Amino acid sequence: MSTVDRLRPLHDAMIEWRRDFHAHPETAYEEHRTSERIATLLAGWGIEVHRGLGGTGVIGSLCTGDGPSLGLRADMDALHIHEVAEVAHRSRTPGKMHACGHDGHCAMLLGAARHLAETRDFRGTVRFIFQPAEENEAGALRMIEDGLFDRFPVDSVYGLHNWPDAPEGVIGVRAGPVMASFDVFEAVVVGRGAHAAMPHLGIDPIHVAAQIVAAWQGVVARAVDPLESAVVSVTQFHAGDTWNVIPDRAMLRGTARAFRAEVRGDLEHRLRRLGEGICAAAGASLDWTYDRRYPATVNHARETEVARRVAADLLGAERVIAEMPPSMGSEDFAFMLQARPGCYLRLGTGNGGGNCLLHNAAYDFNDRVLPIGAAYWVALVESEMPA
Repeated sequence: MSTVDRLRPLHDAMIEWRRDFHAHPETAYEEHRTSERIATLLAGWGIEVHRGLGGTGVIGSLCTGDGPSLGLRADMDALHIHEVAEVAHRSRTPGKMHACGHDGHCAMLLGAARHLAETRDFRGTVRFIFQPAEENEAGALRMIEDGLFDRFPVDSVYGLHNWPDAPEGVIGVRAGPVMASFDVFEAVVVGRGAHAAMPHLGIDPIHVAAQIVAAWQGVVARAVDPLESAVVSVTQFHAGDTWNVIPDRAMLRGTARAFRAEVRGDLEHRLRRLGEGICAAAGASLDWTYDRRYPATVNHARETEVARRVAADLLGAERVIAEMPPSMGSEDFAFMLQARPGCYLRLGTGNGGGNCLLHNAAYDFNDRVLPIGAAYWVALVESEMPA
């Protein structure tokens, strides 16, 4: 019997857990109900539970004797999005929803934990890491700072993410960078307000800010090596309060992303220099804030090969994309990969059954892949820690 078939008896339970989490979404560091349910389930299966790392994080430890130690991570938090999907398990919390599939990630890891607790067909220690605040707030880093790998040591750590762009049930892996760094910036152009009919008497921050936006769009096209990857996106432009007044200030906010640290640093420098130069030429000034949030997510070679081999044995080589293209999205699992060797892969969920793009108000996790994700975790443990 295949590992996927061994997990199918838990499919209904995983669906119930997943839809319960979906109906009760909780955002960064507020995952109290979610962590309570996860901790209760783990303890009920005889898994040692520790709570509190990263505020609401949950660690389940399952030990069967001397041997390697493996960390398996799922993220618990939802997003600040108002759900529009008409499903029975839709969010009951206005303005919050599981639009990124973290509900599915938790359900798959719970399925694996229950199966491994029942069979114990491995030798070593598994750490089931349920992490808060992946979205924007670096819950992985906070867990590490709280002593995650000191108090619960692992030889390697693994993560996965559902991927609607890939066919259902396909696993994608690659060594090296798989997700970009994530930085945010805020630029406030300070001009001089005036009557809208007399712009020559002021310094129009809107006009200056518009020039800055246009100039920034050329940074990647003309200042970054074409063989490298980077993205600069201005996502907010705020200025003024009425029709006939040129305001004193205009604010720009956005993100910058890259795979290599050198490119990341160059983006920060060039964005600021361009902004300050354009402001100076217009007689304005720039208040600049740049916040480095997440580093690039970089897979380790050995652990990536382990993940690829386990996935191929589980699903067949034809269902594994060994060099899946990297994404310019970001992931705070990057901090765990800086602390321990490991691999982060993607599990295809397809686009059928109402399952649309991540971070979309109509998104819903594809429950058909739950046994596949859980089986991957089980196969990874049994392969790396044979009894």
